[in-house]
Formats: sequence, structure tokens, C-alpha cells
Amino acid sequence: MNDGVHPLPGYTRCEFAGGQLVAMDAVIGAASEVLSRSGTLYSWARSVQQPRALHGRAPVFVATLSGPPDTTVVVRHAWHGGLLAPFTRDMYRRPSRAPAELQISLSLREVGIPTPELVAYALYAVAPGLVRVDVASRYIPDSYDFAAVLADHAPSISRADAFRAIQFLLLQLARHGFVHPDLNVKNILLYREAHVVTAAVLDVDVMQRVPVGDARKARIRNFERFDRSLRKAPAQFGVHLSDAEFESFRAMMKPAREDIP
Repeated sequence: MNDGVHPLPGYTRCEFAGGQLVAMDAVIGAASEVLSRSGTLYSWARSVQQPRALHGRAPVFVATLSGPPDTTVVVRHAWHGGLLAPFTRDMYRRPSRAPAELQISLSLREVGIPTPELVAYALYAVAPGLVRVDVASRYIPDSYDFAAVLADHAPSISRADAFRAIQFLLLQLARHGFVHPDLNVKNILLYREAHVVTAAVLDVDVMQRVPVGDARKARIRNFERFDRSLRKAPAQFGVHLSDAEFESFRAMMKPAREDIP
């Protein structure tokens, strides 16, 4: 099942019956053992006792790869979205978007843009040229997506702190030319470290990078996409967002739209 994609420094690729695993060097042994025992990363994570189960397009699970050092990860099974999702479901053309997700994740982290570290991914052959995919990312304790913050389910993070962190994230993305075509309240993760709230970007496999000289384009596209998501949040998630609060956020975001050097 060699797809011709070479693992990046710090990662190892290995083949297993019917599939391929790419994982950080430190966890390749533990991840390989999980696959030999449970068949897939997702079925393993679903079966073990969960400190926390999360929900996005489909349930994702938190589990710990035995060390040393122990590595707690969030494991998700990849599903298509959009109009063709009922037909394509969870099948992707090999090598899928997982190698691109790893590369983009590393590129973001290299320039200091927060995103959970991608620990491993596994591809499972289902038909000639088609695979299913599981992805494991490092778990960030006490983290919440922005929808949970708006729903007052994140006791350690205020809306004001979340807005400021998101403003800074959008500024960082624009400065480095990253465009996220699906930036929404569910794929911004917020957590507190040393009294500072940080916003991290999720679902990075769909991100694109434009030349830094086109930062204005990145700035506008990211803001407009997130702005649409924020407007839909009250109806989608049953949260309250007053007109005054919404306009205050738009005013706060003005530097992200206009003032980047």
C-alpha cells in the first residue's frame, strides 16, 4: 500500500495488513500495537475508558497510547462533508488528505500558530485506490470549541477572553497567508495556559496558503467565513449572542481585516 508519500522528519511509516500507519517516532510502537490488537485506531479509542468523549461531524474519542511517555490523543474517523457526503461517506482516494494535514499542521506550528499536534494517522484499504482514515491528535486538557464557550459550557473561559484569542488567531493566520475555507465556531479550540486563553485552529487539512503578499485576501476570506458562522451560531447551537455583543466582536476584529502590515 505504498502511496509514494515519504514521512516527514520525526515521523515513521510502517505497513500493516491492509493498511499503512504514519506516526511520531515516539509512539510508532504503541500505535502499531493498538492496530494489531484492535484493527483500527478509532475502534481502539472507542473501546477504552474515556476521560472525555467529544462530538463534531461524528463522535471523536480520547484515549492514551502507552509510553514512555504516555501520549493522550483525540482520535477521529474521517468523513466527507458537503453535498456528496451521502455517497462518498468515509472513503477517500489514496493517499487521502492525511499527509497534507500533517504537512499543514507542521507548517502552522513552525510559525507559531496554535493547532493540536498530529500524532498519527492510519489508512485502511477498502477498494483499489480507496482508503478509510483515522487521525490521532494530541489531546489538550480543559479545551473547548468556541460553540461550547458560547453555550457557557466552558467555565474557565469567558466570552471576552475567547473573542480576544480568536482575534489574535485570525491575525496570525493572515500574516502568514493561511486561508481556512471552513473556519467556524466548531473548529476553533480554546484553552487556558498560565492565565492566558489561546485559540487553536482545527480541521487544517482543508487549509490553503497564499503568498504573504496576499495577506489581505487571507484576512478577508477568513473573517467573512467566521463571521457567517458566528451569525448562524444562535440558531445552530441554541446560544444567545446579542446584537451589541456581535457588533462589539466585529469592531474588535477590525484590525484583523484592515490593519495588518
